[in-house]
Amino acid sequence: MRATIASDVIEVRPLSNTIAADITGVDLAAPMSEAVFDRIYRAWLDHQVLRFRDQVLTDPQMIDFSRRFGELDLAPIPGHGKAFVEGLPEMFVISNVVENGSPIGSLGDGECLWHTDMSYTPVPPKASCLFSLEVPEGEGDTGFLNMYHAHETLPETLRAQVEGRTIKHDTQYTLDGYDRAGGPPLAEAKASGTLDVAALPGSSHPIVRTHPETGRKALYVGRRQNTYVNGLPLADSESLLDALWAHVEELGARTWHQRWRVGDFVIWDNRCVMHRRDAFPPEVRRVMHRTQVKAEAAPV
Repeated sequence: MRATIASDVIEVRPLSNTIAADITGVDLAAPMSEAVFDRIYRAWLDHQVLRFRDQVLTDPQMIDFSRRFGELDLAPIPGHGKAFVEGLPEMFVISNVVENGSPIGSLGDGECLWHTDMSYTPVPPKASCLFSLEVPEGEGDTGFLNMYHAHETLPETLRAQVEGRTIKHDTQYTLDGYDRAGGPPLAEAKASGTLDVAALPGSSHPIVRTHPETGRKALYVGRRQNTYVNGLPLADSESLLDALWAHVEELGARTWHQRWRVGDFVIWDNRCVMHRRDAFPPEVRRVMHRTQVKAEAAPV
């Protein structure tokens, strides 16, 4: 039996001026009192991203800790590969590894551009948790961007243009370009010249959302791929989205990036954080397990 964690040994160490903190003195596999978890939760709301290093967790233990943040989503069904760990439908596998001719997970080894997880759903997740099982040394870093800060630094001209507007987030294609309905991939649709982003199915959310727990306003743009600003001519939508994403990219070039080690557990607030991943060589192995916590309501 592992000893119960004492709240007075926990330390919160900010990792940058705008986002993320290390939590030390915590064994996530050990029993944890409500007082300890409350301190962790408060730090999470304050810093948006928390990292716990040198953890040794089974999949059920990861699920148990993740569930303290709320009810868990089932792993999304990708357009290819294996969706989740056998017997644990909450556990999503992110990996470039191929075994017996089939991928064991999703999202491969390419760059993943800035995005918010599952913005294409009516009620996107509250939180995402990622645990590193195998990582290439010095490769595949993950960046995290504080979207409160993105809103606070938005130029006044852009602030006026997004006031009261919503974005439709594409439901049809995955982040890596697969058609969820089993049709041709995104690259083929673009090459054919038939892709109309305004006509794609999707869920709409406010461009500026109010965090349900902190009351702070955050920019909420989901992902650049196939998004559309409702009510605008397509050319105007593209122009506005390009301006918003130029702002995101400028901030993203200076934000904190996580250099992964085996045993890192990271949880981020999907309601006010965007993230991205560097590409890494296809011949090296990267295996991550992810859980996601359901939100109580859609963005407002």
